[in-house]
Amino acid sequence: DPVEPTPTPTPTPAATTGSLKMEFEAIADSTALVFDTKNYINANQDTFTVSMFKYYVSNVVLTKSDNSTHTVTGGYYLVDHRTTGSNIITFTNVPVGSYKSVKFLLGVDSLRNVSGAQEGALAVSNGMFWSWNSGYIFAKMEGNSSKSPASGNKLMFHIGGFKGTSNALRTINIAFGSETANVSGTVTPELHLTADIQKFFKGTNIISFATVNTVHMPGANAMKVADNYSQMFTLEHIHN
Repeated sequence: DPVEPTPTPTPTPAATTGSLKMEFEAIADSTALVFDTKNYINANQDTFTVSMFKYYVSNVVLTKSDNSTHTVTGGYYLVDHRTTGSNIITFTNVPVGSYKSVKFLLGVDSLRNVSGAQEGALAVSNGMFWSWNSGYIFAKMEGNSSKSPASGNKLMFHIGGFKGTSNALRTINIAFGSETANVSGTVTPELHLTADIQKFFKGTNIISFATVNTVHMPGANAMKVADNYSQMFTLEHIHN
């Protein structure tokens, strides 16, 4: 009998998509943020502590070395630095390739702001929705300072607003410089970003806790903080 030829194995198709992670580390100046117990000094020389630090990341766009882009669909993420794991965001179905930058919105875009209370990261139970204003708080910092005349020396910075001159949405652009994030079927690159709480209070505007200590609605003081926190993210390194 004739010998049957050995069938040629079908090659496994090369992966066309992979995953990418962004990890946010909370810092104050250049050291890891310590909640509640550590005293910090802002640019106005006011001493303060931090009890809450969280913010929304949305509308993520990744740019390849050839300038083509990948937009992450449906992505609204709440980074809460007191909740383990919420500081790590994983994107799936990312086209294979080398990426040179990432862009994202700090906050929740106007379309979602006028869609009422929603689910997941946008659920009311996360404490980031103004029911009286039917809109989202984009970033929250709370703590204490002896310079604050508020009850209990409280600091409360609840920053939001998306309309007209009170638009606190900020687009963050992070270029990777000489590094690239190389997405493949086997490698999930990790972008390590720092978020500096001190940048809430310095940069474009120096914040004095004696005069600005409670921000809980859109307006001029929210805009001052938003102009500052647009500068609070830095790329530390990339793991490929």
